[in-house]
Amino acid sequence: MRKLQLLLFALIAVLLGGCKAGSKYEMSLAGIWSFQSDSTNVGEQQAWFSVQLNDHINLPGTMDNRKKGNLNTHHKETSNLSREYYYVGKAWYSKTIEIPTYWKDRNILLTLERTKPTKVWVDNDWAGASDDISTKQVYDLTSRMTPGTHKLTIMVDNGNAVPAAVMANSHAYVESTQTNWNGIIGDIKLEARPKVYISDLQIYPSIEQKKVEVQFTLSSLPKQHQTLYVTLYANAINTEKRSVLKIQKEITLEGNKVTVDLPLEDNYLTWSEYEPNLYKLLVRISGEKINDEQTKVFGIRDFKVKGTQFAINGKTVFLRGKHDACVFPLTAHVAMDVKTWQHYFRIAKSYGINHYRFHSWCPPEACFEAADMEGIYLQPELPIWGSLNRRDSTLTAFLLKEGEHIQKQYSNHASFVMFSLGNELSGDKAVMERLVTNFREQDNRHLFSSGSNNFLGYQGYDTWDDFFTTCRIPGDNSRKTHTRGSFSFADADDGGYINATYPNTVMNFDSAVAHCAVPVISHETGQFQIYPNYEQIKKYTGNLKPWNLEIFRKRLEDVGMADQAKAFFEASGKWAVELYRADIEMDLRTKGMAGFQLLDLQDYPGQGSAYVGILDAFMDSKGLIEPKKFKEFCNQVVPMLITSNLTYYQNETMKAEVKIANYSAEEIKGKHLIWQLLSDSSVVDDGVLDVNIEQGGLFFIGNITPDISKVKAPKKATLLLRLDGTEYRNSYPIWVFEPAYEIQVPEGVKVTHQLTKSLLSELKNGKKVLYFPNLDKYKEVTVGGLFQTDYWNYRMFKTISERVKRPESPGTMGILTDPEHPLFNSFTTDAYTNWQWYPMVKNSRPLILDQVKNGYKPIVQVIDNIERNHKLGLIFEFSIEKGKLLVCMTDLESQEKYPEARQLYNSILTYMNSDAFNPTYQLTDEELNKLFTAPVKAKEMGKLDNISY
Repeated sequence: MRKLQLLLFALIAVLLGGCKAGSKYEMSLAGIWSFQSDSTNVGEQQAWFSVQLNDHINLPGTMDNRKKGNLNTHHKETSNLSREYYYVGKAWYSKTIEIPTYWKDRNILLTLERTKPTKVWVDNDWAGASDDISTKQVYDLTSRMTPGTHKLTIMVDNGNAVPAAVMANSHAYVESTQTNWNGIIGDIKLEARPKVYISDLQIYPSIEQKKVEVQFTLSSLPKQHQTLYVTLYANAINTEKRSVLKIQKEITLEGNKVTVDLPLEDNYLTWSEYEPNLYKLLVRISGEKINDEQTKVFGIRDFKVKGTQFAINGKTVFLRGKHDACVFPLTAHVAMDVKTWQHYFRIAKSYGINHYRFHSWCPPEACFEAADMEGIYLQPELPIWGSLNRRDSTLTAFLLKEGEHIQKQYSNHASFVMFSLGNELSGDKAVMERLVTNFREQDNRHLFSSGSNNFLGYQGYDTWDDFFTTCRIPGDNSRKTHTRGSFSFADADDGGYINATYPNTVMNFDSAVAHCAVPVISHETGQFQIYPNYEQIKKYTGNLKPWNLEIFRKRLEDVGMADQAKAFFEASGKWAVELYRADIEMDLRTKGMAGFQLLDLQDYPGQGSAYVGILDAFMDSKGLIEPKKFKEFCNQVVPMLITSNLTYYQNETMKAEVKIANYSAEEIKGKHLIWQLLSDSSVVDDGVLDVNIEQGGLFFIGNITPDISKVKAPKKATLLLRLDGTEYRNSYPIWVFEPAYEIQVPEGVKVTHQLTKSLLSELKNGKKVLYFPNLDKYKEVTVGGLFQTDYWNYRMFKTISERVKRPESPGTMGILTDPEHPLFNSFTTDAYTNWQWYPMVKNSRPLILDQVKNGYKPIVQVIDNIERNHKLGLIFEFSIEKGKLLVCMTDLESQEKYPEARQLYNSILTYMNSDAFNPTYQLTDEELNKLFTAPVKAKEMGKLDNISY
């Protein structure tokens, strides 16, 4: 009986509709268009819509793609990548179109998927304007596109057609990222729809109410109170599990808005990072003079606040996010295809990322589709970075419109879980409240925030915020208020936790999170600078040119260090990986932390050129760490060692805790955590802890006391943690040094803090001298001791520090040395900085050795930034006539409380007392004196500011 009713229902629908359901026709407008740039802004006045344009261009694309505009002859730009061709202003595009006869009596719509503000003419007649930049532009051309031949003209304006604040700083426009291109990208098409068609379709799944509420709007209403037959059919599309949702209803129309509830069957599938199950919904309508259908893909999910964290379908999640600045170095515009976005998301997922935050811009439909399929949580933003002012009604209206259109176009996507007003906003909170309140009333399918790191965190979250993305909470700006481990010196004393704190795996952000009632997301975590890899230059074969990289490479050549470029890149990069790990684990060690948003997994090619990624701007690996290794500390489940220090004397007792952050889909019961202490790849001690923990949180597993006396000192050992029967593991370096004993200076070595005339005479006559200079005396010829790599970009934060009258960062990027050098026979080191170098580096002032030429390399060199390019020495040696001098720019005698400093001191003395100590670079005493007294020529450096400070 039921089957017969459905059959009759379908038959009535077809008879009343009078034509094939959903008959819709499309005409792609991709191809050759007539074109003309309008640099003098005379096109409208001279009615260019009525004349033949003087050039041609291929669309979709941009003027840059087709080498239109002005050839860029300025090759000295170092703030960002450079466009080969650039253009700002109006440009005209026209095409002759043939409308077929069977399109008669249909609604004809023009879609421009992504462009800048446009104006449209058909056959010389005005057809409308749009300034939508975050969503597709749709023009109704029904009255103008009758069957026959027509001329379609579109004027695109990438000039002052949007509010100045949007054009100046939004990542939808700025040259630092995708650039301010002119053109039309994505779909360019005409559609012929039925007279009455579904003009808007919104899907509201509710797990709590066990239904999917389907709302759609009819383009027009032929007759009041007429009967509409509605069929809803949804089937799972990206899983082997079968699930079908369906209903048919007969509705009496009271207006053009219709709501139908689609019940959830018992076997319905949910969407999440764990299982991104999707449904394809078919909505078919029919009735008197009504016949249309539309499909949409959606997911059934419930993303909400759970205490100070987030939950997806009841399961607590931790956002392991990355910042996205719209970086596309080949095209200089955002990718518009699903395949490219899936490729990027899969790379990010291989490094443990499950979340993307789009800094002051909103990605296109293809991005949301790919994120739906890959299980990525998205946070788009309005195109604004700056200040909101209630008196600026133009900007507020523009942002209100953009936000409403973003929600209308993209909210059906399960991946769209959060929405933020913009980046580091300031100004009137009343405007922020108005915007958030309006958007929440329009659509409640995601969570809202007034912005990312508004007021740099100092004013806290607001009552209308669902979550708080910030680098700090309000307070005295001491480290207890911080929610990330690194800062610029302009922003926090000594650059924050990681640079200012003796290495440990205990510190976290508990004190900050405890003062927040909403979820806290660490804003722009990391920003650890890496020396650039110049091998990437050859990859720039598209619209953006790496002239900045070429300049940085030439600077290094000019100071005679070109042969060290690769070593600088590898050493700073390897160290940056360890720093990212430390920052991420601080987040995971924080009880109730909601997540982080890295800046960044990939390089940022603007703001002075910020090479902060372990991937380059193309999302390609730099070879610094394998994805599998990165996921050890950035994953759904992360075992962690909690210990107050990482360096020990061999006769000390090491005490530590083991905790597990479990944000997988399930509890972990009946498992074992196996720990192993490895020395030279051999297990010297091990143990087992039982694991029975719930889903969603940070859990104490047990205490361990690895027997470090079994490690042959001095040695870098490894403490390995692995969850038996799973892929989850993590490892930590542990440095074990010889037991403390009184350091004996060999008879043939003189240790001094001052090179007196008499001592210099002894040196020249054959003495071995270890020189610890008085660092306070030589500040003019040295740089400060920076442990972490420089934050973001030296030039930008130097400018900011000078303006706000804060200390400047030393600006360096870690050490470079040769672990096989005989000086390290009794001190274990890598070629790059690691945690055992902390007290020596922090208490140092590397000497500027620019005067020393002919390829001279210090034993321990400090890598300088791309702006200054100083040759910097931490430990170095010279031959002074018959004598041998070793200079150490960190006073090891004052650091004897640290096992690592004592061990390095002893290793240096052992080396100096051996035949291996034989410096080959000869200096005169006069040349030596100049190293410590001759003024250092300041490097020219332009100002580079930031709107947030």
